[in-house]
Amino acid sequence: MKIFNGLFCALFVVSAALQYNDEDPFLWIPIYLYAAWLCYLAINKRYPAKGYLLGLVVYVGYAIYLLLIRHEVIYWFEHERASALVQRMEADQPWIEETRELGGLLILIIVLGINWIGFRKKAVTPS
Repeated sequence: MKIFNGLFCALFVVSAALQYNDEDPFLWIPIYLYAAWLCYLAINKRYPAKGYLLGLVVYVGYAIYLLLIRHEVIYWFEHERASALVQRMEADQPWIEETRELGGLLILIIVLGINWIGFRKKAVTPS
């Protein structure tokens, strides 16, 4: 798990750094840095259960918001080709930005979920 968490800690820090020129950096920089911090703690065998719960609630909540309230991801799924999402870097349509944001959230949710499950197994298994 050290390699897994080291890799994602580095990726999340880089992702946070790349958000400086985004339209909403004050939202995404903390989102990525929080996950990087949790991965860093996991490298050091520290698993704050409430910290993981908070991260998962926020990330899942925002993903649900993007899906159910904003509707741009659903528009992309129903009306656009998958390749249109990655053809060029600039997000000239709202569905491009929001679908990419949802992808980032899904990665964050999966990584925190894997750590949460690993933490729970270690807490149950006697040493």
